[in-house]
Amino acid sequence: MYRLADRPVARYLIGFVLAVILTAIPFGVVGAGLLTGTQAYVVIASGAILQVLVHLVFFLHLDLKSTPAENLFFLAFAAVLIVIMVGGSLWIMTDLHQRMM
Repeated sequence: MYRLADRPVARYLIGFVLAVILTAIPFGVVGAGLLTGTQAYVVIASGAILQVLVHLVFFLHLDLKSTPAENLFFLAFAAVLIVIMVGGSLWIMTDLHQRMM
């Protein structure tokens, strides 16, 4: 039996739709002013983490079928990139905040 999720194009489309939804939720929450402060940060962070997982599964094709060493390498690489991006952004924003005071 051939399932829709087994087709390569369908897999990318499912990933694309999930990515758009996971982008729209935090954007809508902040844009509409539904949540503020810590609650908004939690929604944004949760959306970002789920977005990373969607990209790893649907676009980088990381699943439990490939070898554990490959999965570990790609997950470690993704974690390093996220730490660099988030840490660098926080560092820049903190520095700019201190200069503005």
